[in-house]
Parts: sequence; structure tokens; C-alpha cells
Amino acid sequence: MRRSAADRLRRLRRLLTWLFTGLNAAGLIVFAWLAVQADTQQREVRLDGRTSRVTAAVTRLVKEGDEVVTGLVGQDPVGDQCPQFVVLPVGAGRFADFTSTRTCVPMDPAKLRAWATQAVRSEAVLNGYGSGTGGELVRIGAEPFRNTAGQYAGAVVVVADARGAETDHDRLVLFVAGGCVLLVAVLAVAGHVLSGRAIRPATAALEQQETLLAETAHDLRTPVAALRALAETALRNPAERADLLPRTVRLAGRMGSIIDGLLVRARLAAGVESLAIQPVWLDQLVTGVVDETPKEDAQVTVTAAPTKVLADPALVQRAIGNLLDNAMRHGRRPGSEAIVHITVAGGRVTVADHGPGIDAAVAEETFDRFTSGAGSSGLGLSIVRWVAQAHSGVLRVYNAEEGGAIFELSLPEA
Repeated sequence: MRRSAADRLRRLRRLLTWLFTGLNAAGLIVFAWLAVQADTQQREVRLDGRTSRVTAAVTRLVKEGDEVVTGLVGQDPVGDQCPQFVVLPVGAGRFADFTSTRTCVPMDPAKLRAWATQAVRSEAVLNGYGSGTGGELVRIGAEPFRNTAGQYAGAVVVVADARGAETDHDRLVLFVAGGCVLLVAVLAVAGHVLSGRAIRPATAALEQQETLLAETAHDLRTPVAALRALAETALRNPAERADLLPRTVRLAGRMGSIIDGLLVRARLAAGVESLAIQPVWLDQLVTGVVDETPKEDAQVTVTAAPTKVLADPALVQRAIGNLLDNAMRHGRRPGSEAIVHITVAGGRVTVADHGPGIDAAVAEETFDRFTSGAGSSGLGLSIVRWVAQAHSGVLRVYNAEEGGAIFELSLPEA
């Protein structure tokens, strides 16, 4: 199934939102993983620092000889504090086991002896995680020491309680995970908004294109049909209807004017062209439009005072022509000619007719596309309002007390 341009734009917006959110979410996940790994390493460094301080203090007190281990180590305060430790004979050692006075985490002696044996065999300091008899998480550090003969005689095994550090680490993980979820949600909303702003010019251009097509098709339908009818009539009666040629020329000119106006409006709305703002004598411009407009069974009078405005003369001329055309077409009562009076003063053009007037309930709708004061379709008044808005002006409509509609176009004075 073929997708419409609007559907493709909506799909593009969703794609941009997912792309923006996905890329940022991937970056957040990597950052979170690095943060968790860094905290894990820092936790191990802190725990190993605690065990290494104890092993360093105990190995300085340990000497191979009679009563030396129990005598010096037992007298030092390190045996009454946490982390707890044991001094175990391994290899050439012939002394009795020594266990610190304070028990911070109950441990299986066999596991501690295995750590001491492994440290002596590897001739290096060992660090790692273990568990107490109740399943408590502990960090174990084992450091071998030598006797006076240079032989490995035993090892100091230190046990540090890691439950507090594990709790802090789990809290950090939850905080990072929750923060990532929240940030991803915020990024999704921000991505949706930013993608909407990114495709807004394309959406506006699409709307302008659709509006231009609709207005062109609608406003050209009537003159094209009339032109075709005239051509068919002239074809059937080539010698008898000589008056059809001038009418055909007028219709062709009207079609050209409509197309020109719509294209200018579309180009200005799209930003391809800019308004040619300059000082304009509004009274002279209005008088010129009235003089050049065919007035077939219509009386048009003008009362003008010198007034200068800042405007694009071509667009304002078109707007005045549309107001005059609307008044002559719809500002009359059945069976009578149109009577139109135009007043120019103070940067305002007022076009008053003697027609049936405008229903106040639908006065604002009069300026919409394809509607007019008499309820027929057209673009004249909508173009007038667009010209007013483009010049930071105002177009108003109201009814006169004696009857008839009054349109007032206000433009900024020079």
C-alpha cells in the first residue's frame, strides 16, 4: 500500500525519535557499566587496603623462635580490632596457630588454612572474596612470611567483612540503573520533541503544497469551465458569436491573474521570496485599482485622504482588488445594481456595500478558504487576510447600521 506524504513524515519522526533515544541510551549504558566497574574496583582496593594494613603490622611482629609469635602479636592492639586475622604455620613453620582476639565474622578454619597454604606455595600475597560460616561475604588477604633462615614458615590470613561495601555497591547499581531508565525516558520525550521540530519545515512545506494545490484547483475550476463553454459555443457558431472572443480573453486574463496570485503567495509563504516593503501612497494605489476595474452594473465611489503606508504595492493592490471584486459580486440586493463606497484614510481602506450584510455568527469564517460573504466559494477574502497578516496589519468585517457589509483593511503607516 502506498503511503501518503504525511504518513511518511510521521514515520520519519518516529524513526528519528528511536534513533536519538537509542544512541543516547547506548551511551548511557556504557557509562553506567563503566561506573559500576569503577566502583567495584574501588571497593576491592579499599578492602585490600584494610587487609594489607593488618598483614603488614602482623608480619613485622612475627619472628620464628620460642614464644615470639604469641608474645608480640598478642600484646599488640591489632589483635583486638577488625579485620580479624590468623597466623598459621605452613612449610618450615613449627609454631602454634594464633588467632586474633576479636571475631568479626565466623570463619571455617580449614578455609583459612587453605588460603595460607596457597599463599606460601605461590610465594605471593593473595587477595579474593570468600564466605563466612553463615554465608557472609568477606574479603580475604593472605601474605606469607619467612623465618630467620629464609624459609617460608607460615602466612598471615586476614578476613575483612565486605557486607557493608557490598550494600553500598548494590545501592550504587540501583541508583545508576534507575537514573539511566529516567534519563532514557527524558531523552525519548526530548527526541520526540526535537524530531518534531526537525521535520516541522518539511511539514509546513507539505501543508503549503497541499494548500496551493487545493486553492489552485478550486479557484480555477469556475473560469476553466466557463472558458471551455465559451470555446465550445464559438466552435459551434464561428461566424455568429463574435462577442465570445473578448469574453474568452477576459477569462484567460482572470485565470492568469489567479495563477500569478497563488504562486506569489506560495513562494512568499515558503520563504523563497520576501515582501518588497516600501513607502506607498495608499490613496493613489486604491484610486488606480478602482479606475482599472471593470464595473459592470456597479456604482463605485472613492473618498480618499493622502495616507502613506509601508507595504508591498503589488500584494496590497491585489488585496484591494479582491475586496472590490467581492463587494461588487456579493454586495447587492436581488434585482439591483451594486453600490460600493471606498474610504481611504489613516492607513485604512474601508470597503462598504449595500448588500444583505454578513451574519455575525459566521463573520470570522468569511476569511477562510473557499467561503465568501454570500456563502459562495472563493479565495479572495482569504488572500486579503493573508496580505494583512503578512504586513502585520488587520482585516475586519462588520455590518453597517443601514445595511450592507463593511470590510476594513488596516496597514502600518509610514
